[in-house]
Amino acid sequence: MSISLLTASIILALTGIAVGFAQGYLGVSGSFIMVPVVSWLLTARGVSPDTALKLAFGSCLLVVFPTAISGAMTHMRKGAVWWKAGIILGICGTIGALTGSTIASRFLTVQILKPAFGLAIGLGALGMALVKLPEVNEDRIEKPAIWVCWGFPVGLISGLLGIGGGIIMVPVMSIGFKLGMHRAVGTSLAMMIFTSFGGVMGYLINGLLIPDLPPFSLGYVNIPTSACLALTSIPVAQLGARTAHRVPARQLRALFIAVMFYVAFKMIGVFEWLGVPV
Repeated sequence: MSISLLTASIILALTGIAVGFAQGYLGVSGSFIMVPVVSWLLTARGVSPDTALKLAFGSCLLVVFPTAISGAMTHMRKGAVWWKAGIILGICGTIGALTGSTIASRFLTVQILKPAFGLAIGLGALGMALVKLPEVNEDRIEKPAIWVCWGFPVGLISGLLGIGGGIIMVPVMSIGFKLGMHRAVGTSLAMMIFTSFGGVMGYLINGLLIPDLPPFSLGYVNIPTSACLALTSIPVAQLGARTAHRVPARQLRALFIAVMFYVAFKMIGVFEWLGVPV
C-alpha cells in the first residue's frame, strides 16, 4: 500500500493531537501512540520494517522532548512538579537512554523490539492494576539515592523501546514513591525532558552511517515526521495537563491502566492472534 506525503502528514498531525493530550493528561510520552503509526507509515512508503521501527523510536523521542517541556510547564503552574526528583531521575535516565538507544540501534531487530515494547508496558499496567492505591505521604520519599537507582534502568528501557519513560515511571512514583497521581504525572514529564533527549542522541548518532534512510533523516531521526507530530502535540499537551487537574486521581489512574493494557496487547500481537481488528 502506498501513502501520499499529504495523507501521511495529515495522519501524523492528527496523531500529534492524541499524543499531546496523552502526554499532558497522563504524564506518558505518547510513544505508545506514535511508534505504531510512524512505523506503519514508513513501512507503507517502502522502508524496511526493522529500519522503520528504529526510525519511529528516534523520531518520536524527538517529539517527546518539546512536548514534555510544554506539559511540565503547565503542571508546574498547578504545583504538581517535583523538580528535585525529576531532575535527578532525568540526569541518570539520560545516561540510561543513551545506552539503551545505542543497544537497540546496533544489535536488536523488530522481532525483538516490538514485543519487548508491549511487554514492558503490560507489566507496568499489571503492577498498577494489582497494587492498591497507597495513601499519599510525600514526606517518606525524600531519598535521592533511590531516585538515582531508578533513573538509569528507566532511562535504559526508554532508549531501548523509544519511549520517554513515563509509562513506567508514573506507576513507580505513584506506588513506590507514594506520590499523588497528579504529582506523579507532572514529575514524570519533568524526567522525560531528559530521557527523551538522551534517547534522541543515541538514535541519531548510531544511525548516521545507515544507508538508504528516508530523505531529511539524521540517523534514525526523520525530521519531517517529527515536525508534523510536534506541530500539534506541543500545544495540545497544555490542554491535556489542564484537563488532568479536573479529574479525580482514581479515575485518572483507571484510564492510565486501560490505555497501557490496550497498547501492550496491540504491540505483543494479541489482537492479531485473536483476529480482532483494533
